[in-house]
Amino acid sequence: MSSPQIQPPDFTGKRILVTGGSGFIGTNLMLRLASVPAIILNLDLKPPPVEALRAWWRFCDITDEAATRLAIVGFAPHYVLHLAGRTDVFGKTLADYAANTVGSRNVVEACRAGGSVERFILTSSQFVCGPGPLPASDVDFRPHTIYGESKVVAEKELRALDPGFVWSIIRPTNVWGAFHPRYPQEFWRVLRRGLYLHPGGRRVIRSYAYVGNVVEQALALLGAPPDSVHRRAFYVGDPPGELLEWVDGFALALTGRRVRKVPIAVLQTIALMGDVMEAVIGRAPLTRSRLHSMSEDYATPMEPTFALLGPPHFSLAEGIAATMAWLRTLPEFAEAPQLK
Repeated sequence: MSSPQIQPPDFTGKRILVTGGSGFIGTNLMLRLASVPAIILNLDLKPPPVEALRAWWRFCDITDEAATRLAIVGFAPHYVLHLAGRTDVFGKTLADYAANTVGSRNVVEACRAGGSVERFILTSSQFVCGPGPLPASDVDFRPHTIYGESKVVAEKELRALDPGFVWSIIRPTNVWGAFHPRYPQEFWRVLRRGLYLHPGGRRVIRSYAYVGNVVEQALALLGAPPDSVHRRAFYVGDPPGELLEWVDGFALALTGRRVRKVPIAVLQTIALMGDVMEAVIGRAPLTRSRLHSMSEDYATPMEPTFALLGPPHFSLAEGIAATMAWLRTLPEFAEAPQLK
């Protein structure tokens, strides 16, 4: 695919702040920024997984208001990409996601207090509006999980604070790629072992996002005309497509063959037994909840993003190839077949 129509701004001599730059998306973003002529700071609880990125890391708990303000005001950033937060769906209450609610408010207020910020991006989630009808507007919320609810809170507070600089919201879809925290131990491992069974009989439409495209789209938003992005939310990722195409792409890369398709009735029986297994030993290869997720459509409105920025920078095949190059550095995947 061609490059985006809008390119990132000229970062020469600018100060770029990334919160959560040691996480999954953040690591890919920091690797992308490593070659730009800018002064970069990553605020995160954890050090980066890549040694070369540690020079830009500084410990910071964004739920600590005083520490967050001290770090951000002291750095005086021109561009801020706020990615830090809790991203799993295992929390039981909204308080479990304080990093997404209290933390995001602390970051925004610190940026406003410093007075140096020119452009700001808040990272939200597609989960602010769950499966079903597409959202009618940027503030049409139907949160999917408590995690999604926490991101709704973060979006609403940013709008309410209206901090005085140009800001945008990105809503990544189901992001995949190098440094993913769970897929190597979960989905990709199951595929590698030939244990994945795909629901047959119907097309399942899902929104996925190669992490390289998320990074390029976020940076391009910083270079877009202010009146085209200010106070707006953009879904970032790839065009919605058939889940089987994405799954088969990785199955071929990991095993050299496509996945097996099984009637949904058979999978429902396996999932029911999986529920029992999970209750007894705490884990199972397939449960009813997981099967529901595998067989449910979940599309997102990507058209406004593509209309502004152009098509995604990387194709599905390019994203899979780059991801496989990283996976082969992990012992379990070292012998995966080479893509032709």
